[in-house]
Amino acid sequence: MADQAEAMKKLLAGAAPKRGRRWVIAALGLVLVAGLGLWLWLGGQDSAVSYTTEAVERGDLVVIVTATGTVQPTTEVEVSSELSGTLASVEVDYNDAVAVGQVLAQLDTTKLQAQVANAEASLAGAKARVAQAQATVQETAAEYRRAVELDRRGITSQTSLDTASATDARARAALQSAEADLTLAEANLSLQRADLETATIRSPIRGIVLDRAAEPGQIVASSLSAPVLFTLAEDLSRMELQVDIDEADIGQVVVGNQADFTVEAYQGRKFPAEITQLRYAPEETDGVVTYKGVLRVDNSEGLLRPGMTATADITVKRVEAALSVPNAALRYTPPQTAASTSGSRSGSGLLGMLMPRAPAGAQSSGSAGSSVWVLRGGVPVEVPVVAGDSDGKRTELREGEIAEGDLVITDQTGAE
Repeated sequence: MADQAEAMKKLLAGAAPKRGRRWVIAALGLVLVAGLGLWLWLGGQDSAVSYTTEAVERGDLVVIVTATGTVQPTTEVEVSSELSGTLASVEVDYNDAVAVGQVLAQLDTTKLQAQVANAEASLAGAKARVAQAQATVQETAAEYRRAVELDRRGITSQTSLDTASATDARARAALQSAEADLTLAEANLSLQRADLETATIRSPIRGIVLDRAAEPGQIVASSLSAPVLFTLAEDLSRMELQVDIDEADIGQVVVGNQADFTVEAYQGRKFPAEITQLRYAPEETDGVVTYKGVLRVDNSEGLLRPGMTATADITVKRVEAALSVPNAALRYTPPQTAASTSGSRSGSGLLGMLMPRAPAGAQSSGSAGSSVWVLRGGVPVEVPVVAGDSDGKRTELREGEIAEGDLVITDQTGAE
């Protein structure tokens, strides 16, 4: 029995150290995990955050509206032919300067000249018939006067008097008919001569030939959709820029606004222009509604050509001595503000030790609406503001506890 008790004591004495070692290992594991969480937490606290800032400035702010369009002649005319026929000659070519009434092309006039000659002959016949009718009127008038005198003396009968009167009336009616035929012949001759004149295609304006679609020998068919033979532009020293203004911007643009525009042909050069017309008719392309704006352009140097694509910056407003910040400052929001609003992740206990917390120091007013973050004493502070006009890069601040020289945050780098 004594031997058995002694063996039991040895067994218990050997088992105790084994259980103690397991508890020690478990404790060391917990300490290791806690230490890892603490290290991560302290690392989140100590990680450096670098802020990108820009100073609040005070100065003139120019508000612009950007629109694209094309340079066009002030007046552009498409010339066709009023008559059908064959082009006998073409007198001008591309880029030729033309004057009002200058001959551009000539149709074959053989048939038209024959028609004019026929009309002239008809007019001559009508004039002869009028002369003959006038002579007949004079004769019948004399016969009627004699019949009246004889009737007064009682020498002739009433029948003879009535016959003379009727003959005189018929002669006068024949004269009126001949005169009407003469008028018709004159009108027909004028029409034929007009057609002959129209066969010579002339320039209606003073300008330059932009396009020519006419060749000698070409057959021209006059119809409701007669082909365009020439495209003429008025004096190219004065042109216009037609731009499409977005419906969101049209309310800011007024007639008289000044603008600058650029074209691809002259990189870096700006051309001045002025709004002269804003059209009410909407234009819709792929669901986008725009309105046509027309700008007056001085092209005395002759650098601009019809059809050039242009991008115009229209000055719609100037704000003097405006307090402004970069647009990026209005878009910036520190990442930690999102973490704080979603509930604290750095609570007590092991979970709080394992989860890194957001960097401390950011102060938020919790206000709604526009705001900027100002770096004060190395700490970002949210400042509510009322934003005004923008030039696309900077925005005017109309209200807010902010002053010129304050550093507004536009971006940050580092732990988030």
